[in-house]
Amino acid sequence: MACFLVPGAEAVIVTAAAFLLKKYEQNKAQVKLGADSAAAETEAKPGFARKLFWLAELLWGGVLLLAFEHLWHGEVVPFFPFLTAATEGAAAVSEMLGEMASVGVLMAVLVTAVWGAMVAVSAAIEKRPAAEAAEVEA
Repeated sequence: MACFLVPGAEAVIVTAAAFLLKKYEQNKAQVKLGADSAAAETEAKPGFARKLFWLAELLWGGVLLLAFEHLWHGEVVPFFPFLTAATEGAAAVSEMLGEMASVGVLMAVLVTAVWGAMVAVSAAIEKRPAAEAAEVEA
């Protein structure tokens, strides 16, 4: 019914955090660029803000697909109160909140876990060339 609202809320928060972190990283890079010319080497690796945008993109994609699916099945309508369960009484609202608490939270946690695995693999790939370069020099 409304399970997509939980990952949607997470997507809003993550997107805002990613934009703030991106701005912080850009300011930090400008200061570093003025003081040191070695900053070009660190630009090759994606910053944490970029990785946070990966999570936001995963979440927004899932939210849009789920919202469309719920719209297709008539559970979401384009007029207030938007959720058909909200108009059907307290029992339907209780069921909707239960679905949000179980299915919605599980989806948000699962997408975040997949993103965590993506970041871990990315970090391993980023470290590998540095380790191989150190072996060649030694």
